[in-house]
Amino acid sequence: MAAMRLNWVDPDWQETYAEQIETPEKAVRRIRPGDRVFVGTGCGQPLRLVRALVGRADELADVEIVHLLTFGDAPYATKEMSSTFRINSFFIGENVRDLIQQGIGAYTPIFLSDVPRLFSSGRLPLDAALIHVTPPDANGYCSLGISVDIVKSAAENASLVIAQVNPRMPRTLGNARIHVHDIDVLVPVEEELVEYATPPLNETTDRIGRIVASLVDDGSTVEFGIGKIPQAIVAHLKDKRDLGIHTEMVSDSVIELIESGVVTGRRKSVDRGKVVTTFCVGSRKLYDFVDNNEAFAFHPTEYVNDPFVIGRQNRPVAINTALEVDLTGQVGADSLAGAFYSGIGGQVDFNRGAAHADDGKAIIALPSTAKGGEVSRIVTRLSAGAGVVTTRGDVHYVVTEYGVAYLHGKSVEERAIALIAIAHPDFRARLLKEAVDARFLHPEFARVEGKLVVGPTELRTTRLLGDGTQVTFRPIHPTDEPRITDLFYALSQETIYYRYMSRSKTVPRSEIQDFVFIDHRSELAIVCTVPEAHGEDIIAVGRYYLDEKTNMAEVAFVVRDDWQNKGIGTELLRYLTQIAIRNGIRGFTAEVLRANRAMQRVFHKVDHQVTSHPQDDVYSFVIEFQ
Repeated sequence: MAAMRLNWVDPDWQETYAEQIETPEKAVRRIRPGDRVFVGTGCGQPLRLVRALVGRADELADVEIVHLLTFGDAPYATKEMSSTFRINSFFIGENVRDLIQQGIGAYTPIFLSDVPRLFSSGRLPLDAALIHVTPPDANGYCSLGISVDIVKSAAENASLVIAQVNPRMPRTLGNARIHVHDIDVLVPVEEELVEYATPPLNETTDRIGRIVASLVDDGSTVEFGIGKIPQAIVAHLKDKRDLGIHTEMVSDSVIELIESGVVTGRRKSVDRGKVVTTFCVGSRKLYDFVDNNEAFAFHPTEYVNDPFVIGRQNRPVAINTALEVDLTGQVGADSLAGAFYSGIGGQVDFNRGAAHADDGKAIIALPSTAKGGEVSRIVTRLSAGAGVVTTRGDVHYVVTEYGVAYLHGKSVEERAIALIAIAHPDFRARLLKEAVDARFLHPEFARVEGKLVVGPTELRTTRLLGDGTQVTFRPIHPTDEPRITDLFYALSQETIYYRYMSRSKTVPRSEIQDFVFIDHRSELAIVCTVPEAHGEDIIAVGRYYLDEKTNMAEVAFVVRDDWQNKGIGTELLRYLTQIAIRNGIRGFTAEVLRANRAMQRVFHKVDHQVTSHPQDDVYSFVIEFQ
């Protein structure tokens, strides 16, 4: 994605527009007691104007400060200033969180895409807007630079617009312009912009990043925001091809993706070839990178966050974070235990947009624990006083460092098992008990307490069958209960008899649970799957049971009738043998009916010492690993 840079600024702009120019102190004198004042977003906050306004605190009263997320100082957000300046934030940043949690400031929960309509409709009229722009070009246009978002709408609807004009602000392209005649006061200020450094990654966020990145297909159009998890995801996208970006925010990590050729935007169906965003937060390196860079298109929030625009993208992937997720799939992201922490932001906008696309993915990613591992973020019920940002009907993928839970279209029972499986292992038993007590799970699940174990992800592999079909081998998962049930009822009576040595036409749920919920240590089950429109089908299962006294494991497997005679049994046995040898197991034993000649041939093919002897209708096999 090549960047074309165009540089032009009217060198005489201060002379041309001398009548509009004032000092910061003089400009803010136009603001009166009782006014509602909008302050620009993120690292584009016009700090010089803000300081001048706060300098008038003794002359003002009941001034409402309205803003989205801001970085840097917020000198108006103190208890001492609360009688003069009242905070009303659409998204709670660190610089105002304490004040809002004390009840002194206000938080307005709203979808980010809806904020501009608040201004334009007059439901939240603005008396003044303090914004931050570049110097005007020869045609009188300033760029809103790194913060277009809701700033453009605020400037278009405020009665008074005061702009901090800064040559250090990068000129961003797209729908990011405002004409100098639409600004009432120009305040020349040359100072560096606020910079933001992403917190360092840790092992947990890196694991989450790797898992989420695995869900991103080549050619996808990705949304990701600020913080450790999005940064970790970017680090694992380097082997992808032709990604596009349509996101409300970009940070420094986007630079490497573009320069390495991972992000090209060639497959985007809307704004092809462009990185579409609404604001950026990062270092001076990022600000210089976006300056006059035609690879980027900065647009207002009402476009970037429009779910219908998002849904028109090619393979949109929305990646958002949360504070906690309950076992029914409700996502708490702006508040916890009655205290407000952040905001709705663009989570619902992007989640719904991506979910409505035929090939989209809506992902909620979060660490499994908080407070140093003392608290589970996967909870039976959201904490008292927490608000729901993404409803249980909207949620699709939930990711922790322990895996992926796909919830959309699933029953509460299926959701609970899937989410418990990706909770931290220290909390799974308690969550299972609470889920049974809450009637989310059938009482039979009480018997599997302590058995809700997820198999090692590193055992996932693919095999190519003789006819060219690719199948996947992976450890059995706690959410596989319905798929194992489907497999059993798809088997012929002959196959059931050969495998289970009975002619049962039904299988109790307890037996299926005993088959699925295993410890992956003394018992191991590997399923063979093929992709289907609904996800995947299990077409075969191989497993072993270890006798710790002899260090020999009994092995058995079954293949769905329509997939027999394709080499799946042979491949399953080879793979189980590899795993058993790595685990220090001495060998396998097996019981095979005399009539089951196909299975006998499978055992005789192994590359290890095989002995067998008949007893009544059964052959007993012993395979000793070399």
